[in-house]
Amino acid sequence: MIPCIFDITAKRAELGGVDIAMEEVATGRTVTYAALDDRAARAASLLVALGVSEGDRVAILCRNRIEFFELLFACAKMGAILVPLNWRMPAAEIRPLLADCTPGLLIFGEEDAGTAADLSADVPVLLGLDTDYAARRDAGPRHPGRRLWPADGIWYLLYTSGTTGKPKAVIYTFTMSMVNYINISQPIGLTGRDTTLNFLPLFHTAGINLHTLPTLIVGGRVLIMPGFDAELMLDLVAAGRIDAIFGVPAIYQMLAMHPRFASVDLTRLRSWGCGGAPLPDLLVQRFLERGVRVCNGMGMTETGPTAFIMDPNRVAEKIGSVGKPQVLSGVRIVGPDGVDVPSGQAGELWFGGPGITPGYWNRPDATEAAFSADGWLKSGDLARCDADGFYYVVGRIKEMFISGGENVYPAEVENVLAQHPAILEAAVVGVPDEKWGEVGHAHILPRPGHTLPTPDELIRYCRDRLAPFKIPKSFIAVTDFPRTAAGKVQKHRL
Repeated sequence: MIPCIFDITAKRAELGGVDIAMEEVATGRTVTYAALDDRAARAASLLVALGVSEGDRVAILCRNRIEFFELLFACAKMGAILVPLNWRMPAAEIRPLLADCTPGLLIFGEEDAGTAADLSADVPVLLGLDTDYAARRDAGPRHPGRRLWPADGIWYLLYTSGTTGKPKAVIYTFTMSMVNYINISQPIGLTGRDTTLNFLPLFHTAGINLHTLPTLIVGGRVLIMPGFDAELMLDLVAAGRIDAIFGVPAIYQMLAMHPRFASVDLTRLRSWGCGGAPLPDLLVQRFLERGVRVCNGMGMTETGPTAFIMDPNRVAEKIGSVGKPQVLSGVRIVGPDGVDVPSGQAGELWFGGPGITPGYWNRPDATEAAFSADGWLKSGDLARCDADGFYYVVGRIKEMFISGGENVYPAEVENVLAQHPAILEAAVVGVPDEKWGEVGHAHILPRPGHTLPTPDELIRYCRDRLAPFKIPKSFIAVTDFPRTAAGKVQKHRL
């Protein structure tokens, strides 16, 4: 028998159909697990009526809303593949993605109707979520569905946010979703009594998987906001309505800068998770002062995503660590020769296990390049492991540069610069230098209300905290950084 998993919404409707599955914070609109299953089954019939067959791609362009998830489950029920699109992209950037995945249908929300109209010649059928979608869904029958979903079947595609270049579509299987559910729910103690918050964009793995899909699998409640709103989130925290969240560093930065940060009882929210990019040590310390242990984690779109998450009891002791690999994640740290490096040394982080993507859609070349000969996924991240088994990500291989024969990891320099009271964030890149081969060039985002120190002042500041070869040779102020959806700085665009 082919390994399979059971229909998730059908199972949850059977186990607790009257329980609230999702609630939209702005409107108060809710859907029970029984209703979510019914709507997903009827949406599956609508997809079939619109000409979608098993294996076909269905593109979706919308902000965070309940209908996204009912369509995600609708695709699972009838065997189609959902393709969330980045609504921050103009039509010109989305068009090559559509040419790559060739969807037969584009579903869109009213905020993105203009972009959808611009793409009308690229997709055979368009369907508006805010026009006739609900009426057509409810008028149709329930799709009988596939009682069993093939474990290695493709559920959806996620185009990587591209910190270095052209996006690729990462294949997500049903097994990856179940592995991620285990890898995140165990360390944070996620149960059916918990409420989580969905606000990260749904074209990014965190928007789907941290913690929304695991919460729906376990039978908890998901509150949905169309996007991040610090004031509204603090209201929810103050009211004790959220048990667990996941955010990227920019979210924590905005919360820490909010006027109510010092007055709201943040401890009413049990589990605070962070990933997508390194969380500056200074922010970890600021939240510790408010009684909150923000747990760094680490993973990739290609790992499902959860691979590492920090033990909350060791946050203060191991600031900067992403924790240990979770129960279904295998990791190695290897040198350029593919051999594991000694403990404490930096090397490339490799991943293995059942939660790893099988590859990239229509890109056998990229798939082959991403894996070692024996099947380990090469992350491109440099990491080290300390004597207690805690891992630290020190940077990207492509970002590391060599100055005077010494390796410089920009993440380490950026972390030091971010501790300066006048600096909100820094991004360091290597640039050619006649004497040293390469030197650091720091892009500095000043903290609001502060004036950027002079280069000489910054050099003196760094000299007390960094080895001389790590100190940037030049500094430039910026008003913002080009970023991915996860908040990572796109250094190739600096």
